Amino acid sequence: MSNLLGGAFVSGFDNPLEMLLACHGKMQTQCATLHKLLQHLPSHGCDTQARQAAQAILRYFDTAGQNHHDDEEQDLFPPLLATPNAEVHELIARLLDEHKVLDAAWQQLCPLLLAIAEGRTAELDIKSVEHFIKVHDRHISLENAQLLPQAAKLLNHIQLEALSRSMAARRGVVFPIPDPNDG
Repeated sequence: MSNLLGGAFVSGFDNPLEMLLACHGKMQTQCATLHKLLQHLPSHGCDTQARQAAQAILRYFDTAGQNHHDDEEQDLFPPLLATPNAEVHELIARLLDEHKVLDAAWQQLCPLLLAIAEGRTAELDIKSVEHFIKVHDRHISLENAQLLPQAAKLLNHIQLEALSRSMAARRGVVFPIPDPNDG
């Protein structure tokens, strides 16, 4: 897979835009797991696999998913809004509105997944699941097609390094990651 800038795919703190892209891929994987869970429950009930899948989805969207939104809202959007690019300003306003929709969809789905993770029910509302997946697919598509390429064009090395540092700090990782061969 190639990256936004045409090179080899790397997703680490030294390449924050690629890391955001990789997060989108992980979100899509979790949405696929959610869809499989929806299909699994009617015939298998709330078995070990169902509980583990629900726990994994909960863990991802409560931690990595939230970190991802914070990365964008606190560290990526502000320097982009500081540019004179009106198209990017409109895009960010739309994405912020979509973040609210994503959060509301998660708040609706989360208690249902929690009940499955705890083995209290084997039911998952199909409309909630389909809505959650749909809004994520649409949002990720927009960010991948428009936001990340614009950020690659508009942000300079210093701004990208600041984004990297913030993303690493949010996750408790020292940046830059020390080379074990140094010292």
